[in-house]
Amino acid sequence: MRDPQNCEKQMSEIPEKQVKRLRSLIQEAETSLAAAKELLVSMVGEDADLTASVREESTGKIIEGVFDGQNMVGSDGKTYPVPANYASKSKLVQGDILKLTIADDGAFMYKQIGPIPRKQLVGQLVQREGHYFVEVGKRDYRVLLASVTYFKAKPGDQISINVPADEVDAEWAAIEAAL
Repeated sequence: MRDPQNCEKQMSEIPEKQVKRLRSLIQEAETSLAAAKELLVSMVGEDADLTASVREESTGKIIEGVFDGQNMVGSDGKTYPVPANYASKSKLVQGDILKLTIADDGAFMYKQIGPIPRKQLVGQLVQREGHYFVEVGKRDYRVLLASVTYFKAKPGDQISINVPADEVDAEWAAIEAAL
């Protein structure tokens, strides 16, 4: 079992709102697991050791972390590259919680497990120094090149984006659509 104080130290760089969201997701998962165990016991009439069978079936290493707009910052403090096509297609927003499974053969498999609250904004796509941004009023949000190319957007196009609902520290946005 992990030392809770050590985990908190590792996550000290993650904003408090995201830490609260992670704790909430863990509580929800524990509640769901307890309900599933009760249902299984009521169906088969025995209290099997479910955790042992789950561990045997899983292969590889599992790391949870927060999407920073381009990468996942793991609970271990390391940064893991998120494929731009996955981030674009999944419309990941800065602050979303991801699970990374590193398979025994070294393959990385990401899954979004905790989307944060979002809001949609509309702005204009601009390109500066090889990077794409969506200007919304006086604010610029960086967007992934893979999203720009997927939507066949060009500088000057009107773009609908998703940003964190609180958007206070958001530097990145996910493209929802080219208008």
